Amino acid sequence: MIAFAQASPTMDDRRALVSSRFYRPTDGPLRRTMKSITDRLVELTAEVLGDDVDERLGHAMAQQREQDPFGTDWETIRFSLALLAYVYRGYFRTEVHHIENVPPGRVMLISNHSGQIPLDGMAVITAMALDGKPPRFVRGMVERFIGTLPFLSIWIPRVGQVLGAPENARMLLEQDQALIVFPEGARGISKPISQRYQLVDFGLGFMRLALETNTPIVPVAVIGAEEQLISVADIKPLAKLLGMPAFPILPQLLFFPFPLPTKYRIYFGEPLTFTGDPDDDDSVIEEKVAVVRATIQSMVNRALRERQAIFW
Repeated sequence: MIAFAQASPTMDDRRALVSSRFYRPTDGPLRRTMKSITDRLVELTAEVLGDDVDERLGHAMAQQREQDPFGTDWETIRFSLALLAYVYRGYFRTEVHHIENVPPGRVMLISNHSGQIPLDGMAVITAMALDGKPPRFVRGMVERFIGTLPFLSIWIPRVGQVLGAPENARMLLEQDQALIVFPEGARGISKPISQRYQLVDFGLGFMRLALETNTPIVPVAVIGAEEQLISVADIKPLAKLLGMPAFPILPQLLFFPFPLPTKYRIYFGEPLTFTGDPDDDDSVIEEKVAVVRATIQSMVNRALRERQAIFW
């Protein structure tokens, strides 16, 4: 038997791997210009950070359907991932622990939620793409409120994130994809600093879905997001009047109009599997949900004890 040595792929080869498999070019100078900008950004990301976005995406997208019903645009993902790499590695200096615990195939990543804006979700999704073993493309379940916001309502579906409806999650899990779910929802992300790292009650929907689709659950703990935008209060009447999930009071915006550059630490726990009837009474489902919540709270508490500083 004769073995043939294969040369390492060049940047053009890796770009072609992603582009030919996922990118559907359309006519128009704006699209061509955007692709040229994206190509250059991807090259710079490889040179500066050492992250070969096209190579990672080539692996991560291998199991994705070419025609995505949610409006995913692979060029937008390339651009966004190359850009987010600087935020993930440079600004938040993210540490990832035990990412190898994420199994192949369908899986639900269940995480604590905090920070006023969902940068914790961005960090977990970016971790799975840039540090996953192997790389994974993770779908996020977003609140309906996001669909009312300018820019985000367009960008979010283009990067593969979907409305957090059970039918959408079920469809993706049946395709053996990976989902990240924050069962605390808006109540978790909008916690004031006095309640930092104290998980609020979890919704039950994710557990019913896991039972229905026979999906393993990987508990995830994110440390660092609680301190990025410090809220001292939530004016609930004003939030209700404006149709917002929360109206936090953020004094730091008076002198620093960005999230603070806290150091992110992401911990992936061992997979949990549950059996039972997804249509059981709430009391039965709550017992299973309590196991997941307690596991994540324990992971958070342990990580906080090990953390020596917020910014390094």
